[in-house]
Amino acid sequence: MGCGMEKCVVALGSKNPVKVYAVSRIMRLLCNPQVVAVDVPSGVNAQPCGLAETLLGALNRASQAIASVNNAEYGVGIEAGIFSIGDLVLDLQVAVIVDRSERVSIGFSQAFMVPNEWVDELIKGVELAEIASKTLSRPNIGRRLGLIGYLTQGLITRTMLSESALIMALVPRLNSPLYKLPCLDKLRAKLLEVVKSDVTCPRTYLNAK
Repeated sequence: MGCGMEKCVVALGSKNPVKVYAVSRIMRLLCNPQVVAVDVPSGVNAQPCGLAETLLGALNRASQAIASVNNAEYGVGIEAGIFSIGDLVLDLQVAVIVDRSERVSIGFSQAFMVPNEWVDELIKGVELAEIASKTLSRPNIGRRLGLIGYLTQGLITRTMLSESALIMALVPRLNSPLYKLPCLDKLRAKLLEVVKSDVTCPRTYLNAK
């Protein structure tokens, strides 16, 4: 993949090696990428709670990344978060791709159930990676196979979840005649409204900038 394709600069809103590797691989479906990883804030809580807050975090990362790298054609943000269905709490990853026209495409990974005994801490805002690292005695689990890698004995890894979300985010861009992509500012405003009205999770920090 990527042979003969036009080169492009992709700004990634994280220096996490798992995300860098995933973006370097999957963006080859679109172009021949040069990935520039930059540290940017997500603008949401360290442990996003709900699909809207998780998506907002990925959107903020993508938009700030492309703004930070002058020659970038795309900005990418990847955010992991939890959401609930009834009494069940699941974890997933969200990927957002923003272009210079401020058009946005999004994708989601597969979701998996969070261990029951961890839910109370998660709802309070403790990061899943922190709980997993402490409980399973696996330091920096989020920068390696991830919790899902441990739970599936390596069959599915965090990298694979990131790649899956990114592929889904590329679907509209690989099939552009079929899609009208949303504008960055309008989508951010709608997400903020949803997040602020969601009382499922206590939130101590939220920044749309």
